[in-house]
Amino acid sequence: MSLDLTSTQDRLLTLNIKDGEVLNTLPGVHVTPMYLDREKGIWVLYARFEPGTRLPRHYHSGVVHFFTTKGSWAYVEHPEDVQTEGSYLFEPAGSHHTFESKEGTEGFMLVEGANVNLNEDGSLMFIMDAGWIEDAVKQVAQETGQTVPRYIRPGAVNQG
Repeated sequence: MSLDLTSTQDRLLTLNIKDGEVLNTLPGVHVTPMYLDREKGIWVLYARFEPGTRLPRHYHSGVVHFFTTKGSWAYVEHPEDVQTEGSYLFEPAGSHHTFESKEGTEGFMLVEGANVNLNEDGSLMFIMDAGWIEDAVKQVAQETGQTVPRYIRPGAVNQG
């Protein structure tokens, strides 16, 4: 038995984070979407967090992979586990925590599912998933005159 290794792919689906980002997708968070799959709930981003950024406490419905490329950050609930340049963090589904970067940080994240973001009293603030990210990036870019960088969506490459 032999495998048919002919490919109909005429170009690689490749992106470069230097091609752009959407500033302040959330306050102090600059996002370069890389891959957004609304149907499967998978999102891959490169994100830059300004010094002093603290995100709402949130719960992950699926797993998260985070690779830190610059700076440092930690979860408020785990200050002893500071993530620094070169750190890889795996978060199992069901984890919950509060992200904080005192000095600023950057990194790639692959997320399956949603972040359920909570208010201080534990009530629902909003749910962030691949669709929310795509909509937020487009809305912020439109409202502020920014260009959405190319990103990969199943079945097509978005041209911004």
